[in-house]
Amino acid sequence: MSLTTEPTDDLDETLMCSGKGCRAEATWGLLWNNPKIHTPERRKVWLACDDHREHLELFLTLRDFLKQTVPVAEIPPDAGARP
Repeated sequence: MSLTTEPTDDLDETLMCSGKGCRAEATWGLLWNNPKIHTPERRKVWLACDDHREHLELFLTLRDFLKQTVPVAEIPPDAGARP
């Protein structure tokens, strides 16, 4: 997932939670990487609402994938981008 703040005609500006079936606005960015397939500095992003943050963090933590959780406004601009 690549995040952008540039307006486009075909992209809804609301960032939605990555929780299955959730349509709530995301308030958190869960930065993660799978060390088996990603370089150590690479960060993928899952978005979470307040209700799904803990569940998604637990899922990533159990797999040793979670690196950091930050407010949506603090997600690094290059997070989710391929090197």
